[in-house]
Formats: sequence, structure tokens, C-alpha cells
Amino acid sequence: MSETQRQDIPASERQQDILRRSLGGGVVRVRDLAAEFGVHEMTIRRDFDALVDQGLMERVRGGARLRERMGEEISHQLRAARNTEAKTAIARAALSLIAPGDTVAFDASTTALALVRMVHDRNVSAIVSGLDAANALAASAVPFVMVGGAFHGPARSFTGVLFEESMSRLHPDKVFFSARGFHAALGLTDSHLPEVGAKRAMLRSGAMTVALMDSSKFGRRRMRTWRRSRQPTSG
Repeated sequence: MSETQRQDIPASERQQDILRRSLGGGVVRVRDLAAEFGVHEMTIRRDFDALVDQGLMERVRGGARLRERMGEEISHQLRAARNTEAKTAIARAALSLIAPGDTVAFDASTTALALVRMVHDRNVSAIVSGLDAANALAASAVPFVMVGGAFHGPARSFTGVLFEESMSRLHPDKVFFSARGFHAALGLTDSHLPEVGAKRAMLRSGAMTVALMDSSKFGRRRMRTWRRSRQPTSG
């Protein structure tokens, strides 16, 4: 990317990039970022000020770093903002599979969340494993059950034995879920072992399961969850 192109990056995108670079826990420096983005150091200082005002970072001499315990929340925010057009298109396609009167289950993935936000007029009831899906359904007055367990911060979800036992007693008509990767040999994969167990439990409970995945997930390998039984819905 040329220096001119770098300078044309909107401030919001530049600030998200700064957050990504700070997720490792180190200090990001004004001088280094200014050189990399091809902007004046004052521009980077303004970016830092904006992120500090949002409570995401704190200033240190010569730069800034993440505020303590903010890494998981920021990781979730950045994931939610990625590939939003593809997620919306997948959600719209999946919406056609939901019939009036269905009980539908949604995992805590950001793609499933895009679908959750579309079901308010479908006369359905829902089962969810994530805080964001629960908040969206509560705001739209869709009746739902939230399955609890051990809280997993990066996904804002619930997992563990309690979740799996509770899910085994529920029987949704359709389960909508995503995964961190889809590999032709390994199938659907995820990087966090408790999430693997929660997804398996949710899939076992449903009469029909639908994978919501955009093309960026294809070919990616994470910890194995379950072997492929059908091609995932893609966009």
C-alpha cells in the first residue's frame, strides 16, 4: 500500500488497526505508527486520545497500551466488525430457513448474531448461548431461553458441563452456528476447547443444523470440533 493510500485510511479503521497491534500486551509507539501509516505523529496522538476516551487504552511515555483486562473485549469487538457484509448476506439467506413457530438455537458467533437481529418478525422462540444474542432478542421482544454455564470472555458466551447438560434437555427445530475454520480433511474447527464442547452439545440437540460461514473461514485449521457431515452454508 502506498503512502497516499495509507493516509486515506479513515480514522476509525486506523484506530482498529492500532488496537489489533496492541493485543499482544506491549506498547505501541507514536513514531512507529506514524511512519507505518504515513501520517503525522499528531494524527496518531489524536487516535490514542480517542481510544483513551473510550476506555480502551492508556497513555505511556512515547505511546500507548491496552488498559488492563481489555484484551478479551477488544478481541470480540474486532471480530464482530470483520466481514460484516458477508455475515449479513449469510444471515439473510439463512433467514429463509426459519418458519413461523420454530424454536431456533443460536451459538455465540458474530454471524449467528447477525441472524438473531433479523428474526424479530418471524414468530419464533429462541435458545442462545451468548450475551449479545440475548440482549438483541430481549430488545426485540422475541421469547428466548439463555443457557448458562462457565463464562468465556472472548466469545461472550457460556460453556462447560452445566451448559452441555442443560442443552441436552432442549430440542430446537434448527441450530444456527459458526466456527473459526472449515478444513476439507478436519471439518469444522475452533480454537477454544470449551467452545468445542458447547457447540457439539448444541448441534446434538437440534433436528436441523446450519453452519453460517463466509469464505474467509475456508481452509483454516483450528482445534478440531466435529467431522464434516455436510457442506456449510457459505457466502
